[in-house]
Amino acid sequence: MTASYDYYDLKYPQEGLKGGFIYKTVPHITLKSIANNPEIDTIYEQKHPAIESALEKLNQALQHAKAPAFTVTEGGRKGQTLDFSKGDTLLEWEVPFDYPKNWPANVQDALAAFHSCRQAMQTQMDASIAAHADQETLYDQPAIARDKLRITGPFTVEAVPFPSVKSLDEADGPAEADTSIARTGESGRQHQWRDELLKAGIRGKGGQKLNFTDLEPLPTDEGMQHLHATGHLDSGERVVVSFGPEYGALEQRQVTNALTQAGNLFPLPKMIVFCAFAFDPEAAKDIDALRGITALKAQMNTDLLTDDLRKARAHNQSFWLMGQPEVEVRKTKNDQYVVEVHGFDYFDTVKGELISGGKKKIAMWALDTDYDERSLFPHQVFFPMAGRGEGWEKLKKNIRAELDESRLDAFHGTVSLPFEAGDNRKIAVKIVDDRGIESLKVIPLG
Repeated sequence: MTASYDYYDLKYPQEGLKGGFIYKTVPHITLKSIANNPEIDTIYEQKHPAIESALEKLNQALQHAKAPAFTVTEGGRKGQTLDFSKGDTLLEWEVPFDYPKNWPANVQDALAAFHSCRQAMQTQMDASIAAHADQETLYDQPAIARDKLRITGPFTVEAVPFPSVKSLDEADGPAEADTSIARTGESGRQHQWRDELLKAGIRGKGGQKLNFTDLEPLPTDEGMQHLHATGHLDSGERVVVSFGPEYGALEQRQVTNALTQAGNLFPLPKMIVFCAFAFDPEAAKDIDALRGITALKAQMNTDLLTDDLRKARAHNQSFWLMGQPEVEVRKTKNDQYVVEVHGFDYFDTVKGELISGGKKKIAMWALDTDYDERSLFPHQVFFPMAGRGEGWEKLKKNIRAELDESRLDAFHGTVSLPFEAGDNRKIAVKIVDDRGIESLKVIPLG
């Protein structure tokens, strides 16, 4: 978030990125485009008489100065020797580009005049060829805006892996319809995730870990759609697991339904674990606020979405326990607000309860001072763990004229700068710890 990159001009700024960039273009010159150029003959007729006149004056100068013999290096007479004292003359394509050392000095102006006429015709022809040629777009060379700088991280592109296609000889015929169709797609992924969870467990803070002794799928009837597995920890406690969607955030509705369905089980589970690649802020808030049952959030590594990456990675990094942000909001005397983050509240797998994680392991936190419940816009970003020359210090050299260096120390702390309440009267705080695990807390302002 503190790296600087070029900013590229947009083709249609009002449409944003979907309008595309302005790219550099170059003429795509082919023999066909030259042969079909309607202006080449006209340019030749206009410019070539001057070249013929300059060549005639050059030959006269060589003969008059009795220039030494010259060996032709180009064309049909290549290798022949011309004797200017006997009246031999140069043809247009035999004239040397570099001035021969043994030629008299008084011939130099005539040679320069010939090449000037020749180059004038060639320049006009080149311009005509480029103007009539098709333009080729260089998509690796977008136009750079010289008056802007992009402060961000590198681009990341996430895509759904494309399906593999069998040949007609290998393809199977249509199968008879049955209830197995309900177990494909996302359910098939959940089978893989359940196996990985049983094998890997869930990593916690400081080397702690939740290990499962068994983990079995739950029935897929209507009354159990949002709970996907049940099992026991090595401590003997019964646990149920709810997996989030494959491509999207776990939503508030799933949390509510999963909790209701867990209450219908017998015996009642002691713990419910929500595993997801991303958590909707409202869903995360509801999970953190649950009482009467231990509710935990586990962030899934995105490598689990791709079979090759899943097989190649270390199993003990597939699921991570997510902490609950500990955030304090204070109102100042002039009706502004200040936010202080105290770190994460972590689940202690030994004590079986939430404990404070402190401020030392906060790698980054961002504050949206006017959260609209749709997307987080970081008005203030802090790097508490950044060392000398890191974090916002990296920008000193690149944007010195625009950077208020007096605020750099504040943006490396855990207390925000004062701000006024926005129209939505709600803030969002996103915290990322030293493991890269992130969590979001939404707080309404009084």
